[in-house]
Amino acid sequence: MKKVLSIAAATAMLAIVACGPSADDKAKAEAAKLDSIEQQRIADSTLQAEEMKMTADTTAVVADSTAAPAAEAPAAH
Repeated sequence: MKKVLSIAAATAMLAIVACGPSADDKAKAEAAKLDSIEQQRIADSTLQAEEMKMTADTTAVVADSTAAPAAEAPAAH
């Protein structure tokens, strides 16, 4: 009978230990998730800044190309 109770007690302890991750593991997983979110936010803001710069550069090129013929016209006369 003692042997059966010992096996049952050992099995119960293993079941309790194996129930899930520890608090430390959960904290590490949460920190990794937050780091990943922060990295994605930085990548998104960098991409948005690059897109805004491209738009500004394109606008400047269009403005330069439309202004150049008008500036050259009086010099040609």
